Amino acid sequence: MQALGRQILAEFYNCNSEVLKDEKFIEEAMVNACIIGKATVVTHTFHSFSPFGVSGVVVIAESHVAIHTWPEHNYAAVDIFTCGETIEPWVLFDFLKEKLGSTHVSHMELKRGLFDIGDAKLKFKPDQDTEVA
Repeated sequence: MQALGRQILAEFYNCNSEVLKDEKFIEEAMVNACIIGKATVVTHTFHSFSPFGVSGVVVIAESHVAIHTWPEHNYAAVDIFTCGETIEPWVLFDFLKEKLGSTHVSHMELKRGLFDIGDAKLKFKPDQDTEVA
C-alpha cells in the first residue's frame, strides 16, 4: 500500500502558557516550522480567543499545519498533514515542541489516502493533461 500523505496528530503538554496566549508568536512559530521543513506556504490565518487561546492554520502546497491552544491547561493540539515526498513532518513536530516549551508529548502518525497500485509509483499530482472522472 502506498499513501498520498502522512498526518501527525500531536498533543503538546506542559507548554509555556504565556507562549500559548501569544497569537503573533504562535503564527511565527507555525510559519517558520513550515519553512524549516521545506514546505511551500500558501497562506495562513490565526485567531485569538477571549480570554485566551489561539487557533490557526498554515495552508501549505503539500497540505496543512493546524494548532489549537489551551493556555489554562498548558496544552496545544497540533495537526501536521503533509503530502508528497519532499517534507519530513517530524522536523515540523520537533521545531514546534521546542517553540511551545513542551516537556511531555503524545503523538500518532497516520497514513492518508492509501492505495494498492502494485508496483506502479503513486503520483501526488496529476499530469497536466489528466482528466478527473
